[in-house]
Amino acid sequence: MNGQAAEGAWEPKILGILCNWCSYAGADLAGSARLQHPPNVRIVRVPCSGRVDPQFVLKGFMRGFDGVLVSGCHPGDCHYAKGNYYARRRLTLLTRFLETMGIPRERFQFQWVSASEGARWAESVREMTERIRKLGPFQGVGRPVPLLIPVVARQSEAQAVGVEAR
Repeated sequence: MNGQAAEGAWEPKILGILCNWCSYAGADLAGSARLQHPPNVRIVRVPCSGRVDPQFVLKGFMRGFDGVLVSGCHPGDCHYAKGNYYARRRLTLLTRFLETMGIPRERFQFQWVSASEGARWAESVREMTERIRKLGPFQGVGRPVPLLIPVVARQSEAQAVGVEAR
């Protein structure tokens, strides 16, 4: 741990990628109902959890987030019919991939939260924040995956000159 974490000043940064229709509405309900939860999650709203590309999660870790939380509609409740089923398959595979990269499973969470489950959202944020606090700050990818090295290098070069990598 770094000096800040030892002094207690460090707080986890968590990226929340939420489905617009259910999970974002659940998070909004938690706020409207003034349910207590840590302010550690930075939310990105997507139209559907099926739209969550694994690269979104990887970029979250690469940009300094200590954990990533993806949330979508319950199975059978997706506004786009099968989006959450696609997300579940894709993100289950991503969890295994993250482990091969040396990113502990505890730093990534995928869950279902409906628009009426503000309390569930608040509780999941509390649990994840506490779990990440125990793990400490994210120190970066433990094992670089050879196939990603050219992609990461290309993105870094593109950012250096101010263009978008392809």
